[in-house]
Amino acid sequence: MSKAVLFRTEGGPEVLEVVDVEIGEPGPGEVRISIEAIGLNRAEAMYRGGYYFERAERFPAGLGYSSSGVIDAVGPDVTGFAPGDPVTTIAGFSQKEYGVYGEQAIVPASATLHRPEGLGPVDAVTMWGSLLTAYGAIIDEGKVRAGDAVLITAASSGTALAAIEVANHIGATTIATTRTPEKKERLLKAGAAHVIVTSEEDVVERTKAYTGGRGADLVFDAIAGEGVRELAEATAEGGSLVVYGALDSKETPFPLWFAPTMRMFNAFGTTLNPERLRRADAFVRAGVRAGSFQSRVDRTFRLDDVVEAHRYLESNRQFGKIVLTVG
Repeated sequence: MSKAVLFRTEGGPEVLEVVDVEIGEPGPGEVRISIEAIGLNRAEAMYRGGYYFERAERFPAGLGYSSSGVIDAVGPDVTGFAPGDPVTTIAGFSQKEYGVYGEQAIVPASATLHRPEGLGPVDAVTMWGSLLTAYGAIIDEGKVRAGDAVLITAASSGTALAAIEVANHIGATTIATTRTPEKKERLLKAGAAHVIVTSEEDVVERTKAYTGGRGADLVFDAIAGEGVRELAEATAEGGSLVVYGALDSKETPFPLWFAPTMRMFNAFGTTLNPERLRRADAFVRAGVRAGSFQSRVDRTFRLDDVVEAHRYLESNRQFGKIVLTVG
């Protein structure tokens, strides 16, 4: 028997339970992992609450995409992995079918990456998912180049901090937004060239000022909602407004009177495409070797404290990644 986090009904953090389950053996194309660390993502809170793009169909339901651990069994037809391999899992599957919140997890081998030598489980789970998402949106799809300006909203999240690093790594100028002045200095230390405190400053005015009146070549937005009207105005002519999250649950309008390309970004476009994932993983590994990418852990919780961890996730007080440790 192994501990796993399940929920029997959709709702707030309190619906999460730590229970004993029988994990079983991996099937064709699957691996079983002894989990050491789990990275919390906003998608899991949305899935648990019933407002993610997919919803649980059977209860009790598991959840979770990002984990790091050691393979302890491989299923039929799996190549390239063996028991004892340190690995990291990514969002390359449906939470209706797999979940990594627990002491052990069975996941597709296609959603499993070898962990670089010398990188611990907490650091790996903190970096990989966020950096793959940032790479996919900013470089693979966004085509951002050196000298471009990237505006990053809600910039204290793990993914947004990764986006700052990815943009800096290729020579782009990063402009970060935060609601509170308390986070401004931390964002500057994290590598943002400029920080806009939205409770005190006008996003359009400051973005135009930082870009010589041009606007941002790419906006990387985690919020959505009515705020996209303002972000569209802050986007340069011919630029892109990329929405990858929905912190604002209100309906998101399409700002017809401005002319950027506006689109949604979903990390599955990278993680479910083997060739794109290969390039993204190579990019992240090179950045780690070069020292461009850092592990940014805000706070760790024990697996048994998952309810408290999800409450903290939804408080939006974090600066970086929230991690559950196992074992």
